[in-house]
Amino acid sequence: MRTVLKLEIEEAKVMIAAGIQAAEEAQAAETICIVDEGGYLLALERMNGARNTSPELAMAKAFTASGHRRSTHLFNQPGGPATIHGEAFGIHAMMPGKFAIFVGGFPIVVNGQVIGGVGVSGGAGEEDIAVGVATLKALQQHLGDQFEVLTDADIKK
Repeated sequence: MRTVLKLEIEEAKVMIAAGIQAAEEAQAAETICIVDEGGYLLALERMNGARNTSPELAMAKAFTASGHRRSTHLFNQPGGPATIHGEAFGIHAMMPGKFAIFVGGFPIVVNGQVIGGVGVSGGAGEEDIAVGVATLKALQQHLGDQFEVLTDADIKK
């Protein structure tokens, strides 16, 4: 038996606030979504001016990152699992509307455990990445040194 960490609304709020701040600094209108380890919604905020499609995209990115324990952009990079010769080619077609294989989704990994996911949608790819990384760094700062949060863009657990 092992001890399991659970992401709660307090941490999700900290992450959303940091994401909004990073998006404002980048002048990008983003939607930021935080899900638990099962991919279920904890928090979502759509900034003023964000596209009306971005909430669904952010939720799909967070769901994918949490469930498959990797940053979503890693699926479609050359040689990635969702490319034409990859072992997961076509996986996004198996769960229409829930599975995203493009930039903006990150697993939330604390002390080696995937405890959730973050999805960011609305900016250019590099903006979505910067905002997602900012949310993870904010979680690390909030939790302190007793926990290790993966804060790289390219997470594969």
